[in-house]
Amino acid sequence: MIRPPARPAPAGAVYFSLLGPLTAVRDGRPLPLGPRKQRLVLATLLARPNTPVPVDVLTDAVWPDGPPRTARKNLQVYVSAARALLGSDSRDGRDRVVHGCGGYRLTIDEGELDTLRFRSLARAGRAAGERGDLRTAARLLREALDLWEGPPLNDLRDSTGVAEEAERLEARCLTVYEDWAETEIELGRAAVAVDGLRDLVERHPLRERLRVAWMNSLHQSGRQAEALAVYDDYRQLLARELGLEPSPAMAALYRAMLGRGRTARPSAAGREAAHGTALPAAPRDFTGRREELRELLALLGSPDERVVVVSGPAGSGKSALALRAAHLLGDGFPDGRFHVQVRREDGSARTPAEVLGELGRLCGVRVPGGSGVPAESAVTAASAVPTDSAVPADATVPAVSPGAADAWQRWLSLHRALIVLDDVPDEAFVRGLLPRSGPSSVVLTARGQLAGLAPVHRIALGALADGEALELLGKLIGPGRLRTDPAAALRIVRACGALPLAVGVGGMRLAVLRHLPLAEYADRLGDPSAALDELVAGDISVRLRMASGWQDLSADDRRALGRLAGPAQEGGFTLDGAMEALGCGERAAIRTVESLIDAGAVTSPAGEVTAHAALYEVPRLLCLYAREREEG
Repeated sequence: MIRPPARPAPAGAVYFSLLGPLTAVRDGRPLPLGPRKQRLVLATLLARPNTPVPVDVLTDAVWPDGPPRTARKNLQVYVSAARALLGSDSRDGRDRVVHGCGGYRLTIDEGELDTLRFRSLARAGRAAGERGDLRTAARLLREALDLWEGPPLNDLRDSTGVAEEAERLEARCLTVYEDWAETEIELGRAAVAVDGLRDLVERHPLRERLRVAWMNSLHQSGRQAEALAVYDDYRQLLARELGLEPSPAMAALYRAMLGRGRTARPSAAGREAAHGTALPAAPRDFTGRREELRELLALLGSPDERVVVVSGPAGSGKSALALRAAHLLGDGFPDGRFHVQVRREDGSARTPAEVLGELGRLCGVRVPGGSGVPAESAVTAASAVPTDSAVPADATVPAVSPGAADAWQRWLSLHRALIVLDDVPDEAFVRGLLPRSGPSSVVLTARGQLAGLAPVHRIALGALADGEALELLGKLIGPGRLRTDPAAALRIVRACGALPLAVGVGGMRLAVLRHLPLAEYADRLGDPSAALDELVAGDISVRLRMASGWQDLSADDRRALGRLAGPAQEGGFTLDGAMEALGCGERAAIRTVESLIDAGAVTSPAGEVTAHAALYEVPRLLCLYAREREEG
């Protein structure tokens, strides 16, 4: 049976449920949803409400083994059926499913879809818990859980695409259940959670947070022997299945229970510390990058991917993407998520020993000499790099002692943690920090490609699409102001090279200078001699960020980029254009351009083309900075 939404939908509206089998009701009556392929399309659209769903995603969900020749036409039929089922939007009379450049977008309200209502209740419950209002938190979280009818979309999970969406939904439900159980334990009502936790642990035996809550609920209910047995069973399961030990936080809880002390649920701050979370705040204005974020989340959720490199030019939003993913992946890394900035405020790189020392402090692992090893000490890559890496065996990693590297590798091999190393200067810096084995994952952000690391998965970021850049600008200056002159707004984001940093700085400047017409600011940014002067907001300067990236380049690459900035600014350059600007032959030009690609200063086509056919580009603002240096 489908429970009605807490906020009733308008009369005649359809209410959909994904937290169980896919179902729909109108005015309390079940609705037929059509044949299986039609339901797969509807489920995929509903799983990503109010967000464009690419046609390729829908195609893969319906035909995982390969689409037929008529797939696109068939999709249009299934989408038409969804439109008929949903009806028009009561607010403006428009279709609820529309097609745009990003794919099909289904517009739906919280009162019409259980997953949106679930998310709203969970958010409100967590906010109440953070305020210390535990009774309200427990009530709201329980209301959210009452929408959960069983494994989400359990009737369509034979489709790989739908199964992935269903697993994400189930992970959210499990997290809310853990939040609710911990809140009830802290309120002294542990007994209400015991049976449900036992059932979930049976279905998800390796989920440590569920185990901890079950242990605590049993212990608070006076069932100490059973609580201790939960730990022993889990320790044996981990050793047998993964060769690991329970986390230090769970082991400490076990020792406390052995001492017969009643252990209440820790506070939110204590709980975060126990889980080892050390992340900056999630980026508030994160915009776009939906496919890249989805890819990064999938990679980090796979046991086969231990290292992911997120690369792109200065200001492309690499750090924001990595942090967004890290904040969304708390359940997948029970031993913590840690962020370390590899550079100092002035843009210079710290030593690997300093970074390793900070990691040791964050993770609670003693790394001998990890924070003060002389720069001349080194450990060979053979003892610090995964054995399947293509790095030469005699390569060296400066400033990491063998003892520190070994201690760090032992910790990584025994824990499932997520490490974000932000703004890495080169491959040598991180070789001794990457996991050789074990379930931990590392995300590296870097301007360059870090081509010397293998095997790793790479995600390259470029400029935002126009629509995404405008969305970001609108978040900062307000959608109403954006609508006053959309053409000028588009000129602004394009003059910023559609880089998130530059668009963000421009938006912050306009938010302060509310009298400034968008068209006038667009004119200022369009002037090559003034653009970088305009992209300053308080202590944030796009020019300073470009300068930091410039210093990372070799002297030869800086000279070459200065000469290529002119033709690059005219819409890109070909190999022939590079030969002319550099005054060299074909082989030398290819080596120079590819060196700049490796450094992240030049972008090349995504598909395979010959060197002569390729059109190479340099981000507009980097072009402007390079020309400043060349002329200065």
